[in-house]
Amino acid sequence: MRYTIGVDVGGTFTDVVGVDEEGREFLAKAPSTPGDQSEGVLDGLANLAAAIGLTLAELLETTTRIVHGTTVATNALLERRGAKTAMLTTEGHRDVIAMREGLKPARYDLRLPQPPALVPRQLRLPVRERLRADGSVEIPLDAASLEAAIVRLREAEVESVAICFLHSWAAPKHEHAAAEAVRAALPGVFVTCSADVLPQIKEFERFSTTAVNAYVGPVVFRYLTRLEARLRAAGYTQPVFVILSHGGMAPIAEAARLAVGTALSGPAGGVAAAVALAKRGMGDQLVTLDMGGTSTDIALIQDGAATLGRGREVGGERIALDSLDIITLGAGGGSIAHLGARGTLEVGPQSAGARPGPACYGHGGTEPTVTDANLTLGYLDATRFLGGARLLDAAASERAISALAAKLNLSTEATALGIHRLVNARMADGVRVATVRRGVDPRSATLLAFGGAAGLHASAVARDLGMARIAVPLFAAGLSAWGMLQTELRHEIARSVVSATAMPEDAALAALFEGLEAEAQAQLAQWFQGEVRGHRAADLRYGEQVFEITVDLGGVPMTRAGLREAFHARHRALFTYDLPEEEVVLVTARAAAAGLLPPLPQRPAGAATPAAPLGTRRALLEGGWADLPVWDFAALAAGQAVTGPAIIESATTTILLLPGDAAEMDARGWLNIRL
Repeated sequence: MRYTIGVDVGGTFTDVVGVDEEGREFLAKAPSTPGDQSEGVLDGLANLAAAIGLTLAELLETTTRIVHGTTVATNALLERRGAKTAMLTTEGHRDVIAMREGLKPARYDLRLPQPPALVPRQLRLPVRERLRADGSVEIPLDAASLEAAIVRLREAEVESVAICFLHSWAAPKHEHAAAEAVRAALPGVFVTCSADVLPQIKEFERFSTTAVNAYVGPVVFRYLTRLEARLRAAGYTQPVFVILSHGGMAPIAEAARLAVGTALSGPAGGVAAAVALAKRGMGDQLVTLDMGGTSTDIALIQDGAATLGRGREVGGERIALDSLDIITLGAGGGSIAHLGARGTLEVGPQSAGARPGPACYGHGGTEPTVTDANLTLGYLDATRFLGGARLLDAAASERAISALAAKLNLSTEATALGIHRLVNARMADGVRVATVRRGVDPRSATLLAFGGAAGLHASAVARDLGMARIAVPLFAAGLSAWGMLQTELRHEIARSVVSATAMPEDAALAALFEGLEAEAQAQLAQWFQGEVRGHRAADLRYGEQVFEITVDLGGVPMTRAGLREAFHARHRALFTYDLPEEEVVLVTARAAAAGLLPPLPQRPAGAATPAAPLGTRRALLEGGWADLPVWDFAALAAGQAVTGPAIIESATTTILLLPGDAAEMDARGWLNIRL
């Protein structure tokens, strides 16, 4: 039997999902190890092997592909634990990343301090050179100023260097020459050029993205190299792929080169899973609610496809690469409830994480968390957590919440219910940001709830939003890891266009996109031999606009008229109007090559015969304490119905049905809940 494996490292648990040749799915969990995530990955793989009935060596010998989602780059940015980074830049432009775009996050707050630049000013070193916007040389690269900068790099003992010259997107020759000189003089130092990371106009976005790549690059490289070595030592000989922020995946070498592309690697698996489930018939309009131990990730799936965004900020740093449009909230099972500055109850964004974790985990945690509240309310079974592998300490949860309740002058039960309500309200607001603020009515969508904790909160969140349907996959706790097995190898290329006219002539336009697509496919061919699908898009705007809109060019004729009409249509879809008489300007051409992997086999879900309740559990609902029937999620037969109030639980997740909810097991592997 052969296996494919997906690995998702979360803030609290590392989820590992294996799928065999018959479509059987296996899930294992292990505590995440923030100091070295590869330890948690190997622990998770060992647990998966045990769940299948194999040794770790036997599992790895029969595994054809491992796809990994990592938070190493994200954590390095958030915790400011990246490499000691310097920047070489065009003389007179060392302050581009500090000035940003001349805007503040809160522009009317006069006391708001300027955010510290990722590279300190003393390590932003000027080099005498200058290119014009058409790529022609105005000032040749000055060898003396470059050598002087390299001497200062050596004296500062930097680990990484970002090379960001003016207009290098048009011609990378100066950047590449400088990079060659730095590598020769400082072997072992990580060097990255803006022309290789983001060959596009807008200097701040290009400089910032390159600085982030340099800052996290050595950290990501060391981690991925260490992980690969450990896997090889354990007996794995096949490729390891890393899922990137845009939802595609790449081999370890490419992920290490473009480390900034892994900044949203973790949440991308959940969105990939949602797209796969949409194709299986769950629905074309989905809102994902991925609630884990540390955070909740929310994304919108429209017409069965995910939405890409650009210009995301992670840890206050701008990253202008394509990434899935994901809203992340500091609201997870480990989010800590505390007394706010005004004496009111607040939940998060601080998290108890994997260690010490919630008070009920028994690892020394004393702060009350969302998980502690759910246990106190009776929603969780202290003896069946992780299938009984871990016993929860209900008394510790009650002590932690009672201490907070005393400060609020409330009962323990009221405080626990308040924590539950408050985190529900925060997640409902996050869904509004992902939908209403983008012009989408959430009531027309299905709430896809997954992650270990989402099932306990999904019904309340959906009710707050007026949503009528929820879907909870049988593998909810490991769905992000499963989703990583549903994605494709992907390489993207973008090139900005500066022309005397708003748009090149038809022949030049077609040649531009054909050349980009061929370049993307040639790069992909270095990693992948198989069926390749091309994809084209363009950043377009009206002549007087400042910002561009990315337009999908699938099926669009590669002519001026074709691009104009596609842009008008997209503008109408986004803003309800278009301006046909206005000039349409092409700013950036984009192409991607996707290597298609064979789909995973599917097995029908659901038991052969309807199940009976396991028993009852006393839980606190809005109307008071009640004895709720408890059902085994995995034992439900296809088509079997369960009405709320009730609790449905598996080894790794629990679902709370409120009064009036009607659930039915779908043979394709998820629970349909009607409110």
